[in-house]
Amino acid sequence: MSTQLASVTTLEDRTKRVTTQTLQEMRRAGTKIAMLTAYDYTSARILDGAGVDVLLVGDSASNVMAGNETTLPITLEHMIYHAQCVIPGVQRSLVVVDLPFGTYQGDTKRALHSAIRVMKETGAHAVKLEGGAVALEAIQRILSAGIPVMGHLGLTPQSIYKFGTYRVRAREEEEADQVRRDAVLLEQAGCFGIVLEKIPATLAAEVTESISIPTIGIGAGPSTSGQVLVTHDLLGLTKDFNPRFVRRYADLADTIHDAIEHYIEDVRAGTFPALDESY
Repeated sequence: MSTQLASVTTLEDRTKRVTTQTLQEMRRAGTKIAMLTAYDYTSARILDGAGVDVLLVGDSASNVMAGNETTLPITLEHMIYHAQCVIPGVQRSLVVVDLPFGTYQGDTKRALHSAIRVMKETGAHAVKLEGGAVALEAIQRILSAGIPVMGHLGLTPQSIYKFGTYRVRAREEEEADQVRRDAVLLEQAGCFGIVLEKIPATLAAEVTESISIPTIGIGAGPSTSGQVLVTHDLLGLTKDFNPRFVRRYADLADTIHDAIEHYIEDVRAGTFPALDESY
């Protein structure tokens, strides 16, 4: 009986729509949150069906989908397009969309307009912004319209030219203190969660304990409320990006390469299509 009950509960958990409230409940229960990136219908459908809690339509699409060196070139229109592709493939996951560089910095009116466009034109459930105190006014303006906001602290890729490197952030106490202050500010403003990217594990644990909203780590150790990875990295579709925090659960780049070579061989040999593959 208990095994059957556990199975039913698991099934219900895997089919019930994830909301920002769900993430709060998961944090309180000590259940880790699984978050991955998605940029298209097919991958979103697979990830959602596998039980991923949060799908991030990340501005990392600039890197893995468009081949850009940084996230800076991607536009709001690009992000809206990718989110429009993701939403039809989702039945359960909470979908969060990155606001790209230049759509919220230093202009709260533009920030609100950008967030409203994302929500109205895509059907997404929330937006994500980089920065703490420097982005606070934009975050407050967006929240005032009833749009859920996820924060992002630590290494903020949209500021890469300011940092000059992708190295670990907040090793020095001054920057670590800023991360601590910013996390509290984002919670007080009303953010439903915060991504902590590439900061020391001890600092991430401290920040997670100091606030009541979920933290999602990427290169921030195991003590955050959940984890996020770029799906292309997890699946081994990227070969030239090997930071310490990436764990590759598959090697699909080689698998796909081998499959395509096999296809080419069959076409050249005239063995594809076979008679039973023809009309």
